[in-house]
Amino acid sequence: MSSTAEEQGISGFFRKWLLELPRYYKRAILVLTDLTLLTFVAWSAMALRYQTVYWPQSTPELLLFAAAPLITVVTFAWFGLYRLVTRFIGYRGTVRIFACIGLSVLIWALVVFMSGQHGIPRTVILTYGVIGAVFVTASRQLAGLLLKSVGIRIPRLPLDIERKPVLIYGAGQLGSELLEALRRVSDREPVGFIDSAPSMWGQYVGGIKVYRPEKIGHVIDRADVREILLAVPESQRRERRQIMAELENYPVQVKVMPSMEEIASGKVGITDVRPLEVEDLLGRDPVPPDLNLLARSIRGKSILVSGAGGSVGSELVRQILKQCPNRLVLLDISESALYEIEMEIREAINAFPPGTRPELVAVLGSVLDELVVRDTISRYGVETIYHAAAYKHVPIVEQNAGVGLLNNTFGCAVIAEAARELGVERFVLISTDKAVRPTNIMGASKRLAELVLQAHAAEEGVGTVFTMVRFGNVLDSSGSVVRLFRKQIKAGGPVTVTHPEIIRYFMSIPEAAELVIQAGAMATGGEVFVLDMGDPIKIDDLARLMIRLAGLELRCDETPHGEVEIVYTGLRPGEKLYEELLLGANTTGTEHQRIMRSDEPYLPAEELWQHLEALSEAMKRRDLEAMRTMLLATVEGYSCGRKDEAELGTADDTAGEMIVFPTLSRALH
Repeated sequence: MSSTAEEQGISGFFRKWLLELPRYYKRAILVLTDLTLLTFVAWSAMALRYQTVYWPQSTPELLLFAAAPLITVVTFAWFGLYRLVTRFIGYRGTVRIFACIGLSVLIWALVVFMSGQHGIPRTVILTYGVIGAVFVTASRQLAGLLLKSVGIRIPRLPLDIERKPVLIYGAGQLGSELLEALRRVSDREPVGFIDSAPSMWGQYVGGIKVYRPEKIGHVIDRADVREILLAVPESQRRERRQIMAELENYPVQVKVMPSMEEIASGKVGITDVRPLEVEDLLGRDPVPPDLNLLARSIRGKSILVSGAGGSVGSELVRQILKQCPNRLVLLDISESALYEIEMEIREAINAFPPGTRPELVAVLGSVLDELVVRDTISRYGVETIYHAAAYKHVPIVEQNAGVGLLNNTFGCAVIAEAARELGVERFVLISTDKAVRPTNIMGASKRLAELVLQAHAAEEGVGTVFTMVRFGNVLDSSGSVVRLFRKQIKAGGPVTVTHPEIIRYFMSIPEAAELVIQAGAMATGGEVFVLDMGDPIKIDDLARLMIRLAGLELRCDETPHGEVEIVYTGLRPGEKLYEELLLGANTTGTEHQRIMRSDEPYLPAEELWQHLEALSEAMKRRDLEAMRTMLLATVEGYSCGRKDEAELGTADDTAGEMIVFPTLSRALH
């Protein structure tokens, strides 16, 4: 073994031994080190002042001299400096060191002056403070460098490997950490930072210059850059979109760092950059949730989620679990979807400390089955219901009008009536922006479901709080246009857009679920909560962005040699160019900045039940024209998106067989 390897083995063993020591031993070592170091600093300050080798001349002088390091160490302990992890002390720990040194110097000065100084000059006190702060900080930094490498085997690339030049967009903490990691383990060679903060322009981070965004083209051409790494926090989606707009005309691929949660979990390393996805850009910068609102209707209660296996329903289940319910009941008609979410949640529950684990119940059944619904609510003492079970794909529901109305409207009526009679405290309906002045059956069916809840809430003596939360599209749901575009791009196109001017609102599923829970907690009964969806996105721009993010070029008149083209197919039956969230103008804010309350018009219960009875009769006869007529008379602003009855298809032939009309009649009365 070479001497170098032997030294590395000895030092590695020593570092590992230090880390494996019990924490109290580590703190004792730090205290002894600080006492020794600070005693040396005090002695040096006295020696510098008297220009000679210092030795205390009297007992009072010795005591005052010894008081300096003792006071400083006690101050460190009092303010928790020895509880910090030395390897990750960071700038906050450094600030705390300086603050503690300053305070200890003031205390020592007070002790010295009150005792009559006894040979301790004032300049020594100041010198001790300055040198002590520097020495203690340096000792922590050196210890951190020594200990950070323990147990971490960092593969270093050969020096002669060809490294490809890259730019890092973002010169903050994330950017500097990425730079250091790339230098150790990557074949990428950072040649510059780009940052939008004017205070950073012209500065150097880790020896790399920071350029203003206007200089991107110049740096790309000069260094032949083909890749830009985005070191902007995941939460700053608006800034990410602006950056993508800046980079749109440059022949570079944009990649993004993993999230801090992924890095902290050990799933990925900081250098495991990935291609930027459209989900990284859409949606808004998240607002921290109100923890009180999240827990208000959940903690310690029995919660039922219908449609628990769906995109929104499953995320609601995940968010509800975080609030520690007493029991979580999952209801879904799809066996496979129910199995998937049950397995996921059961695994998460097993990580809870014993004695705090919520009870998990999976119920396979339909919201149209009154016996299953009532038995589930009563058996498990359900106190809050989140009703997410619904058919939501506009073209499919348009061609299967009877089934869509049956599930979305009458299914809601069944579970709402059961909730009311069995004393459920709170019932929250997950609604949609398509319920506002709908042009399709799906939107009309959801507006009817809203009317059912409003009618219940308006009746006297109702103990259940009925409310509904309305929002637009969620990213990466089962029917998301993002999934469709991604599949089409992977197949080489074409990407199909219904209309060049069509726009939609987008929100991430986790944010939507959080806001739904918080809105439901604020309800008093009968109101419609509307989520602030942010700025609308033009679907044509979304398609172009996704093609660009895939590293491909759009094929059009200007670029006939591009790889993927966009084809406009025309609006689908019942589809709008834009969606609305509100029916009327009677809208007020709430205690949450992204949730609005709307008191909208509704039908009295008796009138609504008559309309629903007539609608159910039309559904039994499979009379599509009569169904449409009833919707026109009941749903405000409804306009049929398809004129030819034959075009509605024959899929409704089974609708009458599926309806259990005695059940619906009981629900409606």
